[in-house]
Amino acid sequence: MPELPEVETVKRGLAPVMEGSRIRRAELRRPDLRFPFPPAFSEVLEGRRIVSLGRRAKYLLIDIEGGDVVIAHLGMSGSFRVEGASEVETPGDFQIPRSKDARHDHVVFHLETADGERRVVYNDPRRFGFMDLARREVLAAHPFFRDLGEEPTGNTLDADYIAAKFRGRQAPLKAALLDQKNIAGLGNIYVCEALWRAHLSPERLAGTLVTAVGKPKKELVALTEAIRQVIADAIEAGGSTLRDHIRADGSLGYFQHSFSVYDREKEPCRTPGCTGTIGRIVQSGRSTFHCAVCQK
Repeated sequence: MPELPEVETVKRGLAPVMEGSRIRRAELRRPDLRFPFPPAFSEVLEGRRIVSLGRRAKYLLIDIEGGDVVIAHLGMSGSFRVEGASEVETPGDFQIPRSKDARHDHVVFHLETADGERRVVYNDPRRFGFMDLARREVLAAHPFFRDLGEEPTGNTLDADYIAAKFRGRQAPLKAALLDQKNIAGLGNIYVCEALWRAHLSPERLAGTLVTAVGKPKKELVALTEAIRQVIADAIEAGGSTLRDHIRADGSLGYFQHSFSVYDREKEPCRTPGCTGTIGRIVQSGRSTFHCAVCQK
């Protein structure tokens, strides 16, 4: 499942082409993805200009003139590609061929841009992604968003905020971090990386990072900084690009080459001076990678 940095990378790759463009036609090549498309999805979009692209947690948001917003989720295998009149544009340092299998091209946005006609194609072999429509003025109350916590990229995510969420919690630290009601957009990969950076065990109880009066302990301050930094590093690197996820400009991200703990089972811990080895445990059906020696 693409995580927040991957979705942010897709947003930044699509924005130069889509923002300011007019949707000449929104072509749906099937009636549904994970869910059916909203009624009159194509009719609502056709002929209207794209105002801006945004992101909330792992959702891509496409603001349309008039106040409608396309909510897009990539699921496990969804990706966008940008095509010109005759070829796919794939700038970037790590170029890979785009899929040629049109059976998985489920949505095509035919755009009128300042540089001529372009196509933005949504491809999803597994069809776990989806698209929805909502009005901007009620977006925050949408079922997808109304219970989401703060973003790990904004200044509002600080140790005091997390302390209020973790106070009295008996859930393991990893589970508390994956709870989208606490922090929006964090996923398995970056939680593992942040916990390693903060030298905290994924099995430690979340409430132990908070004092009796509800203040963050120094370990929670370090964890907060680790979360913000690992997300920032991954966005700068262009996302993880694991398995079949690819950037919107056709290039691979490279943060996966910087993983310190994720998917490094039985390898030496990279913490300076640590003699431990990276282990793997299963929590709530998900693989957790950590060093039992330096993560306490």
